[in-house]
Amino acid sequence: MLTREDCLQLDRSLEREWLEVDGQGGYAAGTVPLCATRRYHGLLVAPWAPSGKRHVFLSRFEETLHGADRHFPLSMARYPGTWAPHGHQWQTGFELAPYPRSRYQIGRVGLTREILMLRGAPILLLRYAFDGLDIPLELRLRPLLAFREADALTFENLALDPRVERLPGGIIRCQPYPSLPAIHLSAGEVDAIFEADPVWYRQVEYRADLARGYDGHEDLFSPGTWRLQVPAQREIVVAAAIDGPVADPGLLWAAESARRRASLPEVPDLRSRLRLAADAFDYRSAEGRRGILAGFPWFGEWGRDTFIALPGLSLARGKLEACSEVLCGALPYLRGGLMPNVFGLSPETSAYNSADAALWFALAVDRYALAGGDAALLRERFLPALVEIAERYLEGAAMGLSADASGLLGAGGEGLNATWMDAVTSAGPVTPRDGQPVEINALWYALLGQLEQLHAEAGSPAHADAWRRRRERAGRAFLARFWLPEPEYLADRWVAGAPDRAIRPNMVIAAALARSPLERSMRAGVVRSAEAELLTPRGLRTLAPADPSYRGSYRGGPEARDAAYHQGSAWPWLLGFYVEATLRAFPGNRARAARRRALVEGFGPHLDEAGLNQISEIFDGDPPHRPGGCFAQAWSVAELLRALDLLDAAASSASLEG
Repeated sequence: MLTREDCLQLDRSLEREWLEVDGQGGYAAGTVPLCATRRYHGLLVAPWAPSGKRHVFLSRFEETLHGADRHFPLSMARYPGTWAPHGHQWQTGFELAPYPRSRYQIGRVGLTREILMLRGAPILLLRYAFDGLDIPLELRLRPLLAFREADALTFENLALDPRVERLPGGIIRCQPYPSLPAIHLSAGEVDAIFEADPVWYRQVEYRADLARGYDGHEDLFSPGTWRLQVPAQREIVVAAAIDGPVADPGLLWAAESARRRASLPEVPDLRSRLRLAADAFDYRSAEGRRGILAGFPWFGEWGRDTFIALPGLSLARGKLEACSEVLCGALPYLRGGLMPNVFGLSPETSAYNSADAALWFALAVDRYALAGGDAALLRERFLPALVEIAERYLEGAAMGLSADASGLLGAGGEGLNATWMDAVTSAGPVTPRDGQPVEINALWYALLGQLEQLHAEAGSPAHADAWRRRRERAGRAFLARFWLPEPEYLADRWVAGAPDRAIRPNMVIAAALARSPLERSMRAGVVRSAEAELLTPRGLRTLAPADPSYRGSYRGGPEARDAAYHQGSAWPWLLGFYVEATLRAFPGNRARAARRRALVEGFGPHLDEAGLNQISEIFDGDPPHRPGGCFAQAWSVAELLRALDLLDAAASSASLEG
């Protein structure tokens, strides 16, 4: 709960962002004073065919309360050199759960605005509740429409159709462009009058976009003003929808708000808040396929992110069936041994530019099996897919994938980023990792062992033995090429016949996996090196600070940020693997486990810092480790949940076997 003093600290209020999702890829998002600071902010943002790209339809309402011959603005926006209007001055509080709720006090009149996205449909619900002075009140809402892709900006143009259609029941229909759907506004049985007054609001300014080096100005269109008389029950529920009009917004509000309130945890501790945060990333496509959205506000469904995040978002929350649904939904996308880096509406429209997404898929399947997954599903559907992945990798696949005589995998190439460290500037890949990357080969070794076990369980000893021989050969080569005895850590890659000695967190992934060629003492060496060079309170740095290529601040334009993205920035998702590696390297060490738990629980304050009740994508490698990137990132939330799960399991069993 934010107080009036919190709300009036404008710079901080504008950095605190809230998120509502519809479970189909759409969302509403904004800041505490409801002033947009990004082009991605909006009250109704939803994907639209045929591209499936998100579009900002309703940017916001310009809100004004009228009574006793006076009017009071509730809205706030930024324009070059000025703020207008100044509605934030009346704001006395804000809270996120069970949905975004703002409180305003204007003299003796109190107003609460609540925001909901309906799950399963692109419908926004706004509830205005009044108390205090008993005089006639009128709420005036002026919709500001963007009607453009979420990544784009719009400007005043003659192609826009300014007309408004008034439908029965007081419903307002606008369709600015014929290629996009109409938006319908409704307020149920509230006495309402719509006054057509088409006008452009020019040069709306988005300060976060400007700070990121992008154009941060656009024009928004408003068709007119909606005058709503506050009824005797002192409540107005407004709906905005693009699939069709909502006849009774109040009825929808009552059902959805009750469901939300029932899902609130009794004790809002870190784990319960992360579980609530996790719900934002679970979605179904228009065809009903279940998936994981990588992050808000700009990421869609990314393969690598999906399979890394899936165990924490599902298994760590006891959602075994949800895990299998996502894994099964991905199977039709397997092409040439690869899983998409970016999922499209179909395999044909997906991007297969990731060497490791399929390996992360295999690891997610393995974790599903360990959690008690369906044996028949593993044998009949997942095992053939895993065999296809391994065989195609052995034969040689896209993204430079090939196995050499040692049994290890090479990936990428000059100018071709194939791993998760894939930032590119005008000068080319920022973090070249062609050759044999350490985490790809650790995941490859784990897949070979997984196939060995699955074939043995399926009663195919000959196949199990063949995969065992491949695993053992790859394991010997892994130790010979990656293990560096001084000062006991893993090379980041093997390239041109030599180890890359850069200290990066990819070695921690290798040290965390259950199936690993590393001895326990080697795992311990990796953990100690990571603690000495990479560990921060907000994740593992992507490069040791002593490295000449280290960049400790993720700020500035695209080139500057990409130069730091994997060159020093700290990533919270890596803490899941760090905790797992620590527990395997030092089983039964209660002091270390307690420090790891304190590290994870230290994210509690961050839940109120940037994306409210969410974990940011990255943080500066340098203190004070400011958040950056997406304000809500799936694998950040997921791996913290999985880390808590691992720590609980270790505490109950006193050890995690290596």
